[in-house]
Amino acid sequence: MSVPPPRAALMRDRNFAWLMSGSVLSALGDQFSMLALPWLVLKLTGDPLALGMVVALMGIPRAVLILFGGALVDRYSPKRVLMLTKYVNALLLGVLALLVLRGEATLPIVTALALGLSLASAFSIPAGTSMLPHAISPQHLQAANGTLMSIRQVTMLAGPLLAGLLFALAGDGSHGMQDARGLGLAFGFDAFSFVLSAWTLAKVKPLPRPAGQAAPQRQPLLRSVGAGIAAVWRDATLRTAFLYWGLCSCVVGGILQVALPLLASNRLHGASALALLAGSQGAGSLAGMALSGLIGRRRIGNLGVTLLLLDGVIGLMLPLLGMISASWQGAAVTAAIGVLGGFVNVTVYTWVQQRVPQAMLGRTMSIFMFVVMGLTPLSAAAAGWLADWLPLGVLFTGAGLFLAAAALLAWLLTPMRALTDAGPVVAPAPRVT
Repeated sequence: MSVPPPRAALMRDRNFAWLMSGSVLSALGDQFSMLALPWLVLKLTGDPLALGMVVALMGIPRAVLILFGGALVDRYSPKRVLMLTKYVNALLLGVLALLVLRGEATLPIVTALALGLSLASAFSIPAGTSMLPHAISPQHLQAANGTLMSIRQVTMLAGPLLAGLLFALAGDGSHGMQDARGLGLAFGFDAFSFVLSAWTLAKVKPLPRPAGQAAPQRQPLLRSVGAGIAAVWRDATLRTAFLYWGLCSCVVGGILQVALPLLASNRLHGASALALLAGSQGAGSLAGMALSGLIGRRRIGNLGVTLLLLDGVIGLMLPLLGMISASWQGAAVTAAIGVLGGFVNVTVYTWVQQRVPQAMLGRTMSIFMFVVMGLTPLSAAAAGWLADWLPLGVLFTGAGLFLAAAALLAWLLTPMRALTDAGPVVAPAPRVT
């Protein structure tokens, strides 16, 4: 009897079917809110500084608490943590949708609800990244990861385009908050997606603990977080890579969170243009992820040189966004950036997964997200302040030159250029305490 291909066997796995359906629903809803929330703040205030401050207030608590989220995931069931966050998100988004539809949304209330969403994500992110190994057999993990990441990228394409259509048909607040019905419906759809994805997650039955693997001991939370940080810090290669990626994400990501909505508002055609930019980047990311699967481990020199070279090219592309005057031009640039970024993201994520023992995965991924997101909110707040004084073109050019310079300096001065693809972890996993 022939053995079915891994992907065919994966698709018959009921756990994966439920996880995949929930991932589609939740990721699609997220795209609606990711566009609607910054646009709502911008329409309520008309102030780039206010937008930057709201982004900062959302990001800072999430970045700090995500370390504790990873420790809780390693201690308890990822399913339990993820389920709780889905219910919290559904409630907060439902309230936000109702306020916008009734025309009662104000900046303090929106900020408070956004802060609640940020706090919930501090626990949902490490829970979500740790869920698959608890529900899918080890031989199917690679195929499952690739499928779910591709699905998320499809939603990054479809979600913004659907959201843009909704904004265009139902109103995006450009003519006052009485014309913001599309924003309220976007938040309502995201709330509904969380309820449905919680239902699908409830159908997932975690795999039994492998024979001989003891249950984790209940160590004090701070000590557990410290053990994870110490493990990452002792790995010089992992430490260097995390710091480099964190620095680049801090500066470039923070600026883009403010600059792209301003670009759509000031030069293009409103929220629908912002949706087109995000959708084009999602399409490019999907193509980049597919390219990553096609070429495998073919590199320009080695992994480190390849990643730094692609970062440099992305840095040189960013100033082009400051020169555009039409939506199609921005879509072309963001699509090209998305291709390179998608390739980099899959490669980095796979490298971390293969390098870290499963018992430390929750904490390691939370540390990685902390490094990547920790200072980004401060950068966004600074970008909002700078946007009051500098032209958009200068912001995009500054972000691009910083990324290109960081990649060059990392190649010259750090071990990043010697980074190689990690093989699967074969050493016994350390005891989870």
